[in-house]
Amino acid sequence: MAKILEGPAMKLFNKWGIPVPNYVVIMDPNRLEQLGEANKWLRESKLVVKAHEAVGGRFKLGLVKLGLNLREAVEAAREMIGREIGTAAVRQVIVAEMLEHDEEYYVCINGNRDGAEVLLSNRGGVDIEENWDTVRRLFIPIDENPSIERLTEFACEAGFSGEIAERVGKIVSRLVLCFDNEDAQSIEINPLVIRKSDMRFAALDAVMNVDYDARFRHADWDFKPVSEIGRPFTDAELQIMEIDARIKGSVKFVEVPGGEVALLTAGGGASVFYSDAVVARGGTIANYAEYSGDPSDWAVEALTETVCALPNIRHIIVGGAIANFTDVKATFNGIINGFRESKSKGYLEHVKIWVRRGGPNENQGLAAIRKLQDEGFDIHVYDRSMPMTDIVDLALNS
Repeated sequence: MAKILEGPAMKLFNKWGIPVPNYVVIMDPNRLEQLGEANKWLRESKLVVKAHEAVGGRFKLGLVKLGLNLREAVEAAREMIGREIGTAAVRQVIVAEMLEHDEEYYVCINGNRDGAEVLLSNRGGVDIEENWDTVRRLFIPIDENPSIERLTEFACEAGFSGEIAERVGKIVSRLVLCFDNEDAQSIEINPLVIRKSDMRFAALDAVMNVDYDARFRHADWDFKPVSEIGRPFTDAELQIMEIDARIKGSVKFVEVPGGEVALLTAGGGASVFYSDAVVARGGTIANYAEYSGDPSDWAVEALTETVCALPNIRHIIVGGAIANFTDVKATFNGIINGFRESKSKGYLEHVKIWVRRGGPNENQGLAAIRKLQDEGFDIHVYDRSMPMTDIVDLALNS
């Protein structure tokens, strides 16, 4: 699953006939001035400027400015772009037409193993959590498309009436088409607004998650996914994501700046366990990583090289619990090759490696990785009889 930002989501909405306000995404405030010369709506409309990043609570952080003219919007963009928020920095803003409206609604689609569920309320906006009892749900089985009539009836069940119910039903039908055809896993519009004087609807804000592995089916996808941890993915993270999309099994990697203990662990459970254990014992992790589901050795090698290239690390913890079917020898071949390649590039100076693993072909795998001691690696290898927490203690106390 990959989260995409508001701008790319609105582009997909436009594609499927879901109304959105006029908008532009910019990285340079001077570009906004240039666009203003060519776009009447930028010169004549009230504008909203928002940080176009995966940052929660933007309004409270001062990263949303309302009711601006073009000159004020340019100044707001200059103020926001480059601002640091925790470990993230604002690289771009979205500038949109500010639509006066009478009502705010909420609509969402979530996928599940049996199909999808539509959520709808006539009480959207920032207070939707307080009005969650107004949300109505409609289940859509796989390979079924509800009719406009059924969706209009559903809108009536959610408290809409008359022409508004009909229009909401049509918008929901287009959202279902967008969900199905864009390999979406969830879409949330909050708020969907209406100006009753001319019955103009628009999706003012959107959160969308798509199956990024399906991008080969979408030639018009010109966006990159965004991280859920409030910053863009790094080049290394994107590289491992690309590999993960091409293999059976899985490799995962997330950087954590400033840590001294790197993790190259097997399986999500062991990865979380080691992360927690290092932190609980006063250490700092440099990354989250996992390999699982018996991935190809070349993929594990690439993951290993990525971990070894992390700055300022002093320890690498390798392995995990006792595998059910992941071949320890095969995956260790990838790790061994990755260690050798990394050392040839000047990495792993003064880095201690701690290995603990069990599973199919563990004796052969552990024997092979233990031979790295003869090549000058500071490596310590243990089998399944060594408690996992003891590896962390050995690393942090060495």
